Amino acid sequence: MTMKTAVAGLGILGALVMGSGPARAQIQADTNELHVYAGELFGDNLTKEKVSGDLPKLDDDFTYGIRYGRNFTESWGLEISTGYSKNSATNVPGGDIGLGLGVLDVDAVWHFTPKARTVGYLVAGVGYAIANLDDPIQGTVKGQPVSIDDGGSFTLNAGVGVKFFPTKAFMIRAEARYRYIDSLLEKFDDSLSTVETTAGVGWKF
Repeated sequence: MTMKTAVAGLGILGALVMGSGPARAQIQADTNELHVYAGELFGDNLTKEKVSGDLPKLDDDFTYGIRYGRNFTESWGLEISTGYSKNSATNVPGGDIGLGLGVLDVDAVWHFTPKARTVGYLVAGVGYAIANLDDPIQGTVKGQPVSIDDGGSFTLNAGVGVKFFPTKAFMIRAEARYRYIDSLLEKFDDSLSTVETTAGVGWKF
């Protein structure tokens, strides 16, 4: 993942919001939303210490999930989401190891153009991330043999996105989100700074 990719995605989101004209309120109080999404997760180092001379890394890979939202006002809502990435740990002795990454989030959502046909929003919240390694990472750390298994920890996230309404109830959604994960391994772990870029569809009801 390069910063150019993230900046380009944010630029597209901004252009969509700036180009949207006024209309009836697309986001309304006391409504619900259901979304499905897919996109790319851009990984980071998994450990602080080198294992057999290299730093294990969470790879860049496909991610998908589902989100449920509740709009309390035109501007403010709450969203619960769960996502999964069938990923891998790279730069490890013996070749890549499969790593399934599951995430559960609870987020506050602020719609800053709720009356536009293309609704811009900011999102931020907390959650839990858990990793599932196919096999432990085995090698040496500072000359000592080690076996490192999977783990899980809290996660923080913040992002920006747009919801485009072709109809009153159906929407197309695009989003870029930064995610901090405290740890995904049981030892020698490092915090991760990742980025997710996703697109999907949703229904308001």
